Amino acid sequence: MKKTIQQINQNIKEGKATALTAEEVTQLVMEGEKPTAEDIDVVTTGTCGIMSGTAAIFHIPVAEPGTFKKAKSILLNGVPGFPGPCPNEWLGSVDLMIYGTAHSINESQYGGGFLFKDLVSGKEIEIKAEDFEGNIIKSTATLEDFGTAQMIGTRSAFKNYTAFVNPSSESVTSIFNAVEMDGPFKGITFSGCGELNPLQNDPQLNSIHKGSRLLINNSEGLFIGTGTRSTPEKPNMMITADMKEMDPHYIGGFRTGAGPEVYNSVATAIPVLDDTILKHTFIKNEDIPLPIADISGRHSVLSQTSYGVWRDVDERPSYEESLCQRCETCLVEDRCPTKAFQNHELNQTRCFGCGMCAYSCPFGSFQMETGTVSMNWKGETKTLDVSCRQSDIKRARELAYELKNKIINGEFIVG
Repeated sequence: MKKTIQQINQNIKEGKATALTAEEVTQLVMEGEKPTAEDIDVVTTGTCGIMSGTAAIFHIPVAEPGTFKKAKSILLNGVPGFPGPCPNEWLGSVDLMIYGTAHSINESQYGGGFLFKDLVSGKEIEIKAEDFEGNIIKSTATLEDFGTAQMIGTRSAFKNYTAFVNPSSESVTSIFNAVEMDGPFKGITFSGCGELNPLQNDPQLNSIHKGSRLLINNSEGLFIGTGTRSTPEKPNMMITADMKEMDPHYIGGFRTGAGPEVYNSVATAIPVLDDTILKHTFIKNEDIPLPIADISGRHSVLSQTSYGVWRDVDERPSYEESLCQRCETCLVEDRCPTKAFQNHELNQTRCFGCGMCAYSCPFGSFQMETGTVSMNWKGETKTLDVSCRQSDIKRARELAYELKNKIINGEFIVG
């Protein structure tokens, strides 16, 4: 059967479209079903994880017009931005760009990702600008005060990623783990949402093309094209959306051993034009390769596993307060990448499901099944606990369902 985008969109407008998430399609196949393009109009996908290539383009008020000629430098909550390219002479406002990986000059564990979440949450932020005459201008603003707040992801949602281990006895600092990674083989860290990931379900970009609509942190955005470092074997996405429409639940900062990063959530809609397109969505986690590399040399592949590590694991930890020893220095509070554990309370909404709490607490106050990975190392089989997940399957799944429901309700047109 062959369908057109126009036919699918007409079904959406009339409330007749059938939409399933990629996980739901895979589950049908695993149960022995044989869905066809006649049965399904759209498959939705989702991912959530650290996306280092994230930047925001802002136009923000700083002072009254005529107060200063041109900004030389600017800080938002201590996070440095890059003024320009428009000089905005005497306007009292500034065009600037801020990276999601930018680090605050005031607080080592605060950065662009945390700033973006604060802005999208409606919080007031502090602005400090210096003009070319050396004058310092201070003010405050919320996202609603901004004239422009556009996010761009220069390389987002890679088709798949790499898992990392530390085979040496020395600890290694890296963005690929929430803390310094101990060794040898004390755990494994990985990213990617496997069978739910957008480009795992459309690896040749047969359905997702330039101009395709998608959701970025639940704001309707666009797929611009493949991003930096994209290859035919390992494609990624360059995407953009209005930050003023984003949901703070899907965006935030994530502290790593090398400083704060940014996480985003992305969902795409795959219009099922024929059975070939649909069959690409039948992929199972166990069939998706996940290379394992040395964290000290990310291209040095040591072994290989699969995204089956997502099967039968916990999305979130449970906290047994009665087991908490109220340590003077709490390892969990010190290490939690999203600051979800503060003052002996676990904020499940802020939690990312990374597993660092269960890995770190020596008294078992946190329980979480994060999975294990077996790898061959010099003829020996090693079984490693997943110590840190840098992708959040729960948020990815939630956004895929958000998109599915928007399509069913006629609120999102594909193509």
